[in-house]
Amino acid sequence: MKYLIVGLGNIGPEYHETRHNIGFMVLDALARANNLSFTDGRYGFTTTLSVKGRQMILLKPSTFMNLSGNAVRYWMQKENIPLENVLIIVDDLALPFGTLRLKSKGSDAGHNGLKHIATILGTQNYARLRFGIGNDFPRGGQIDFVLGHFTDEDWKTMDERLETAGEIAKSFCLAGIDITMNQFNKK
Repeated sequence: MKYLIVGLGNIGPEYHETRHNIGFMVLDALARANNLSFTDGRYGFTTTLSVKGRQMILLKPSTFMNLSGNAVRYWMQKENIPLENVLIIVDDLALPFGTLRLKSKGSDAGHNGLKHIATILGTQNYARLRFGIGNDFPRGGQIDFVLGHFTDEDWKTMDERLETAGEIAKSFCLAGIDITMNQFNKK
């Protein structure tokens, strides 16, 4: 069975390891832990992780955040992956740094990447893993904050949080969304 695990982010060195690129960072950590490397393909960078008979296609869209839906749709169609086997990993300002929340559906919460995916797919009923990036910024400073780099304090727990996010993605494929939400959303 195939799954599409999409980490949202923006391409380019100026966005490397910024808060908005946490989706890329989760997939990079998962690939690194499994000695995988990404290849540049249509609409994104991909690699495939096999776990207990399941194929996890890891996708880092090259479309920029606000056009992520194009990459998601293309890879779903190319690999014949149903919507219920898609997981989007995204940054979330509403959650404290490092908080991980898996949801089976929901609104875009003002996130342009999720908004474009919903527009292209015609539904908001797709799984998403929200990775909290906090919201410690002055009024009007949201864009600079999400496109900014993590603090030294954030980096102290980053590896563990990225690893846990990767475990959630694997559990999504192996145990399903309900069991995975019950197991991880409490932490």
